[in-house]
Amino acid sequence: MLSQVIRLLHVLSFCFLQMGLIRPGISKAQKPMSPSDFLDKLMGRTSGYDARIRPNFKGPPVNVTCNIFINSFGSITETTMDYRLNVFLRQQWNDPRLAYSEYPDASLDLDPSMLDSIWKPDLFFANEKGANFHEVTTDNKLLRIFQNGNVLYSIRLTLILSCPMDLKNFPMDIQTCTMQLESFGYTMNDLIFEWLSDGPVQVAHDLTLPQFVLKEEKDLGYCTKHYNTGKFTCIEVKFHLERQMGYYLIQMYIPSLLIVILSWVSFWINMDAAPARVGLGITTVLTMTTQSSGSRASLPKVSYVKAIDIWMAVCLLFVFAALLEYAAVNFVSRQHKEFIRLRKKQRRQRMTQSVYTLSSPDSGHCMAMMNEEEELVRESRGFYFRGYGLGHCLQTKDGTAVEGSTVFASPPRMHMLYDSDAVRKRFVDRAKRIDTISRAVFPLSFLIFNIFYWITYKVLRHEDIHANL
Repeated sequence: MLSQVIRLLHVLSFCFLQMGLIRPGISKAQKPMSPSDFLDKLMGRTSGYDARIRPNFKGPPVNVTCNIFINSFGSITETTMDYRLNVFLRQQWNDPRLAYSEYPDASLDLDPSMLDSIWKPDLFFANEKGANFHEVTTDNKLLRIFQNGNVLYSIRLTLILSCPMDLKNFPMDIQTCTMQLESFGYTMNDLIFEWLSDGPVQVAHDLTLPQFVLKEEKDLGYCTKHYNTGKFTCIEVKFHLERQMGYYLIQMYIPSLLIVILSWVSFWINMDAAPARVGLGITTVLTMTTQSSGSRASLPKVSYVKAIDIWMAVCLLFVFAALLEYAAVNFVSRQHKEFIRLRKKQRRQRMTQSVYTLSSPDSGHCMAMMNEEEELVRESRGFYFRGYGLGHCLQTKDGTAVEGSTVFASPPRMHMLYDSDAVRKRFVDRAKRIDTISRAVFPLSFLIFNIFYWITYKVLRHEDIHANL
């Protein structure tokens, strides 16, 4: 009996003991760890996590996968050769010290203030000229930790990056601008950057640029840098930007074309209207000069010739040639006066030489001199002194001499006017012929220049640029 009582007590005590051991375990499973306690355990002071030491210290390098989302592509400035853009920069790496299994969620989105408590890559933009963070309304940063220790770090930035440009084909050019992401302090033994395999560079759907079209093809590559301090990891993306020349066509090409055509109007204006033709020529030259200066105002002072420089220079050459054409027309139309003056001078010289070389009266020689004198009289104006120095040749029909000093005669004006008008008409016709030829030569030559110009820059060089991309 006693033994049965003792056995019953042992069974009851064992049952109570088992119930006492099970209840604490059930209460613990029902009460999960708080987020604050979890974070303190994961990366707090008591966790042993040191943000100053990279993951896998003294081991393999940390692979950081990067991708960017372009929110806006801002102004592209030729004078300073840079461009502005707003991006979301995302970096992802694995830190085994941040792996967890105590918390049920697959990932944790943490406050940006926790970024100071973990290790981060020392990424910077190698071709950056200016940048700033965004803090409205709070810091535009994202920190997400996964169960396997992966860390996602995203930040919003506005960047001004340098973009060396080749403006030889401006404004029909295609520019290639790069973005370089490089490690500043960690060599490739500690840190390696690489692009995300799926969608490394994403662009907003409503992204538009005022003067350029952003090509869909974006070249991804590596730009590893070698310095005295070591070899540093670097990745880059190249943006291909094709300029739209609508603005330059409206503001520069068409106005300069009209100015050149306006300069040709002088070919149809009477050459005697000197003020009109000179005024039109000078106005077109000055307007073309102003237009050419305006086209260079928004461009850097480069040493090579641009496509728009060739256009402006040729247009200025055409309007200046139109002004010189009138100078040539005016000069040719006035040459008849000089021609008549020179012929008079030559015949006077021959007359004078004949008079002074005369040694004796000779009827044959006198008749030659008289004929030459008659020709000189017909071309002279007013009264011409007839018989100067020829008194020994002048005599009446009965043989009596006539005093040369008393003989004056009026030249035959009809012959004089006839010869003068004929010479003048011949030179005026030559001047008019220059105007007539210019009406065809100037437009034809400008048309030939346009054909060569547009074929060269819009077809040949455009294809070469696309082939090199």
